[in-house]
Amino acid sequence: MEKENNIALSLAGTSRVRQRKRSNEVIPEPSKPNGGTLLVDDRNKYKSMWIRTYSTVWMIGGFALVVYMGHLYITAMVVVIQIFMAKELFNLLRKAHEDEHLPGFRLLNWHFFFTAMLFVYGRLLSQPLVNSVTPEKFLYQFVSSLIKYQMAICYFLYIAGFMWFILTLKKNMYKYQFRQYAWTHMILIVVFTQSSFTVANIFEGIFWFLLPASLIVINDIFAYVVGFFFGRTPLIKLSPKKTWEGFIGASVTTMISAFVLANILGQFQWLTCPRKDLSTGWLQSDPGPLFKREYYTLPGWISQWFPWKEISILPVQWHALCLGLFASIIAPFGGFFASGFKRAFKIKDFGDSIPGHGGITDRMDCQMVMAVFAYIYHQSFIVREGISVEMILDQVLTKLTFEEQQTLLTKLGQILQDRLGHS
Repeated sequence: MEKENNIALSLAGTSRVRQRKRSNEVIPEPSKPNGGTLLVDDRNKYKSMWIRTYSTVWMIGGFALVVYMGHLYITAMVVVIQIFMAKELFNLLRKAHEDEHLPGFRLLNWHFFFTAMLFVYGRLLSQPLVNSVTPEKFLYQFVSSLIKYQMAICYFLYIAGFMWFILTLKKNMYKYQFRQYAWTHMILIVVFTQSSFTVANIFEGIFWFLLPASLIVINDIFAYVVGFFFGRTPLIKLSPKKTWEGFIGASVTTMISAFVLANILGQFQWLTCPRKDLSTGWLQSDPGPLFKREYYTLPGWISQWFPWKEISILPVQWHALCLGLFASIIAPFGGFFASGFKRAFKIKDFGDSIPGHGGITDRMDCQMVMAVFAYIYHQSFIVREGISVEMILDQVLTKLTFEEQQTLLTKLGQILQDRLGHS
């Protein structure tokens, strides 16, 4: 009798499972509380911390070397990271069996990628390129023509890729090919939209690239360290080892670091000056009001306890607090998004090959979110409104032919002479 009851129960369970499958009901998988073990309870945490510290020092050292070399080398680093990201994302939904029947289909992805790169960086770097070749008449005319027709060139390159895609469609492969086509375009939008803001920040001044990037690194390090020693309360299931203690501790540390780091970086003109051409030399220019010290007299009761009677603060330090607040509270959600994305597709992080850095895509996502915010904040609250002489000169040099520039100069000279005569 007991055996018959067990058989009946197993059959009933099987039937319920089949009914769920037929109704497309998602059966949740059993999971551990918060998805894993907290760092404070991890037996191998000290070994992991040593590996992470060692590799982090090397990565920060390499990053510092690239920053020291200047704008162009930082931009090249961003492009290399872009290519590796695109490669990993292209491979995410690929199926080897289907690709065997579609020779050259992978090449089409890279055709769209480099077309998008030409469009984005062509628009971003057009003016610095013109400023770099101005002395050479032939080269200047060639570059000006290239910039003038850059949008048309990119459009026809895209149309060529579109026709290439249509001509490669195969029966019984339509669904897979269109899925890959849509996935490629989503990758281009995500990768290039965000990285273009990063490059724009670099040419506004290395300061506006280095400070936000450093704040993300600082936030990540202190979230790990505080969570390592004090973390007890799980923060979010998508990142099992993240804790509220680490999140709050990292937020406070990041805010303090933003204020101090802005003071340190703001003292170097080669970091604060915008780059107007594609040369590699260090820059020396007027730092602007944001990077000129303002002095504040301290109240009398403070000078009784401390030796300072006044303090000096760069105005940019107040703006740095806003960047620090965003890096502490909002940017980590970019990492959570990346964690959820990896779990949804059951993929490993392409940083798993780097010891102690299995979550490298999470940090890159945070960096991208931060780069977008830094650019929008800079353009909205820092860049002065109105038209400057430099902006007008840029338009004259890029939009007008040499003959039109001469005509403009002649007419402008006549207008100025008339005004001087009347005065």
